[in-house]
Amino acid sequence: MFRIRFLAASASFFLLAGCSLGGDSAPPVSGYAVGDEPLAVKAGVDVLADGGSAADAASAMYFMLSVTYPVAAGLGGGGLCIVHDQQSGRNEEFDFLARNAMGGGAYAVPGNVRGFATLQAIYGRLPWARDVAPAEAYAATGFPVSQALAARLASAQDAIRLDANLASEFLDESGQVKKAGAIVFNHDLSATLSQIRQYGAPGFYRGTVAQEVLAYSASQNGAMSADEFSGYAAERTAPQMAQVGDEMAYFPSADVGAGAFAGALINDLSGSDEENSATMVGEAVRMALDRFGVKSLPQDLGATGFAALDSSGQAVACAVTMNGPFGSGHTAQGTGVVLARAPAADNTGLAAVFLTPVIATDGSDGPVALAGAGAGGPNGTASIAYALVKLARGEDMTQPGSLRSTGMAPYDTVNAITCQSGTCAALPDPAAHGLGAAAGG
Repeated sequence: MFRIRFLAASASFFLLAGCSLGGDSAPPVSGYAVGDEPLAVKAGVDVLADGGSAADAASAMYFMLSVTYPVAAGLGGGGLCIVHDQQSGRNEEFDFLARNAMGGGAYAVPGNVRGFATLQAIYGRLPWARDVAPAEAYAATGFPVSQALAARLASAQDAIRLDANLASEFLDESGQVKKAGAIVFNHDLSATLSQIRQYGAPGFYRGTVAQEVLAYSASQNGAMSADEFSGYAAERTAPQMAQVGDEMAYFPSADVGAGAFAGALINDLSGSDEENSATMVGEAVRMALDRFGVKSLPQDLGATGFAALDSSGQAVACAVTMNGPFGSGHTAQGTGVVLARAPAADNTGLAAVFLTPVIATDGSDGPVALAGAGAGGPNGTASIAYALVKLARGEDMTQPGSLRSTGMAPYDTVNAITCQSGTCAALPDPAAHGLGAAAGG
């Protein structure tokens, strides 16, 4: 057993070092990316290879996910990111969760586009258009349904059948959900991404796209106002800090539900002597859910997590959600934008509580040890917390299979980049269909 110590936030940075990121004893590597959907991870790796930062890679991954994994990462949703940056010396949290409209209603005010635009403007190195363009192209010309997306489509087919736009994209001529390998496209979404590529966040929150989203919402008894839609702002704050053994961890602040739940889980896991991972994590999940009064959850909360690490030492970990698979299940006509479910609508609003981006460093002045995220439910949060605990115990976390998900829920996933003794590894959830990859230097 070892102790966990929660600390007040402060600005600090710990330089990333190691032969696997451009050292003499390994081929040059310009960074790593990991996530639930392979095409999105490849987009992140390509950005890193082009000299982009981890923030550029995370932004490119998100926008690609909005095309290739919209069940969990649509433009209508929201999320959280943690950034650890070398040049500025900052550790920062970006909070851009989808919010309830002030007038109520079933549709959330979207935060993802504003959040990633803010993140990229501060920490990106490449032009904004470079991060958005690959997703726009895939939406226009088509992409193959991945195994990761196919699994989510099969369980979300009821929602797909109730929306004409989703049905036209993801159902075949016989009315069945398309299988892995089928080519799909979304021209309306490509046009919306074109506006975002050209004009940044205003291309989404103002102008034609905003007008069409708001008009559709109003026609369906939604309550979003033009002012709250165009005025959405991402919140920047200091992340929560905790010392777990010799590791310094940064994760969502206690002011958001995700931070409170993650803090409780990390505390419970750190104090356990249990050696069986399934038993240890399962008991920690049960204790934390009891503490927060959560009795039951839907099978799929419509969430996903991903991370990137670049050769300069910048690390970004993010988790986003639609508050249910495909959110509200309603697409704003002419935009390709699926609207997230309002958090207050039902218990899928708890999805944000289980978004757990985490970055950890090796000691108070050491290199990055972990950048990853749990998402989708309490077991995703528990799995990233347990990965942190394993690192703090000195266990090897750089080999395939080192990462462990609980296997208790099909869409609670964990993805992480880990670095130990100069070696880094991008580890996708072993129970899912994601990808971890390195970018050539």
